[in-house]
This record gives sequence, structure tokens and C-alpha cells, in this order.
Amino acid sequence: MWKPKTLSLFPLRNWFKYRKDFLLVWLLRGLSAIAGIVILLILGFLLREALPVLEEVGITAFFRDDSWNPGEKSYNLVPMIWGTGLTMMGAVLLATPLGIVSALFCHYYAPMPIASLYRRLIELLAGIPSVVYGFWGLVVLVPLINRLHPPGTSLLAGIAVLTLMILPTITLVADASFAKVPPEYLMGAAAMGLSSWGTIWQIVIPSAKSGLFTGVILETGRAIGETMAVLMVCGNVVQTPDSIFDPVRTLTANIALEMAYALDNHRSALFVSGLLLLGVIIVLAIAAELVDREAS
Repeated sequence: MWKPKTLSLFPLRNWFKYRKDFLLVWLLRGLSAIAGIVILLILGFLLREALPVLEEVGITAFFRDDSWNPGEKSYNLVPMIWGTGLTMMGAVLLATPLGIVSALFCHYYAPMPIASLYRRLIELLAGIPSVVYGFWGLVVLVPLINRLHPPGTSLLAGIAVLTLMILPTITLVADASFAKVPPEYLMGAAAMGLSSWGTIWQIVIPSAKSGLFTGVILETGRAIGETMAVLMVCGNVVQTPDSIFDPVRTLTANIALEMAYALDNHRSALFVSGLLLLGVIIVLAIAAELVDREAS
């Protein structure tokens, strides 16, 4: 006996599902394009503002002039590049092993309640404003360093404060990387009779190295771009330091200190500093992408 065909709802449901996926893909593409356009606009703005002084004195003047004295048309950035680089490298060298060891302890050794509490504390550290770190460093850390070696505001103070600031970044990224290690690797290591440290050193760290490198790159970018904390504790003296107790000035602090009253080529020279910082950040982003592609 002939029966009338009924309309199935499944093709209609599938059509709505595919349409939602299509819209989501194009929404994400649009947001990515907007982010890329914003970055290009920032780069173009920095280039436009830095162009006047670059045309007048040339880029080599920023590395060969006698000092940083824009009033006398002297634009040497080398002391501040040293200040930025030494502060950043010192903080990264201290924070990286501390963060990785903390993540290992939290993930493989600490009991669950302690590990959970520790993660919450690290997340809390990540959310503290940088000016609070700087204020703590100025009130507590600088007087302690001053007792060892005056004046207290120094490269050492900047390294210590930056280490605390970037420690949550590497710790949380390392913890997430260790969580992605396949459990089969750990069971295989246990079946082979490897000790806990042997498993971590030979299995866990090699498997998570891509995430660890990414964490190092992220914390390096955070350290390079920090302004307020280093401005408050580093002393802001334009000089190449001879020891960790000498005051220094970073590129970011120099921009924050002088942009309010800078005019003409002085203002343009500060944009050269910003362009240099943006270039470093772009290099770090490319390095992170290359590490991620190599791992995948």
C-alpha cells in the first residue's frame, strides 16, 4: 500500500549545523584580520612618527652618538638597550628554572589540595598590577639593597621585581605543557622501571619542550615590555652598568618619562625606541610560531 512521504528533519538540522560552522569560521577569520590590521596600523604609526629624526640623523646615530641628550641632538640608545637587555635576561634566567621546577612540583609531587592552592596563588600573582610590584619593590626591596650597596635603585632591583612578575607566566605555561604529556608515556616509563626523576628528565621534559620554549618566549616579551615596575626601582640613570648595583634606564621607562614634554626630533626619537621594542616583540612572536610548527 502506498504511503505519503514525510519530510525528514535531519537534513534541515544538518543544514543549520553547517551554516553555524560556516559563520563561525568566517567570524574567526574576520577577527583575525582585524587583529592583523591593528598591528599593521600600529607599525605604520610608529614608522611615520619616527621618520623625521631617522631622515635627519640616520639610524646609525642611535648607536654611535656620545650620549642620550636630545636637546643637543644626541640620541644614543645603547645604554638603554643594555639596561633593557640585562634586566630582561637576568629576570628570564632566574624565573625560567624556578617556574619549571614549581610546575613539576605542582604536577607530579605535591598532593592535590596543595597543588590546587599553589595554582590559585600563581594565578593571583599573574593578576597583580605591575604598579603594585613596583611599589613593593620601591618600599621593601630597594631599602634592602641599599643596605648592601647604595643607592638601592639598581639593575638588581629591576631583575628581582621582573622575576616575580614573569614567574607566573612560565609556571602556568609549563604546568599546561606537562598536563599535555600523554599518560601512555608515563605508564611506559613506569613499566621500564624508571625513577620519578628519570621519568621527568627523559620523558616529560622532552615531550613538553615545545610548550616550555613558548613559555620562555612569552615571559621574555612580558619582561621587555614592562614599564612601571622597572621605572620605579631601576633608578633611571642613562648609563651602561658596570655592576648589578648600578642604576639603569630601560627603553620603556625612557618613553614613559620623557614623552610628556618631548617635542620635534626628541619626540620622534622616542618613537624610534618604540619601533625597536615592537621589532623585538615581532621577532619573538615569529620564534614562537617556528617552535610551534617544529613541534607539530
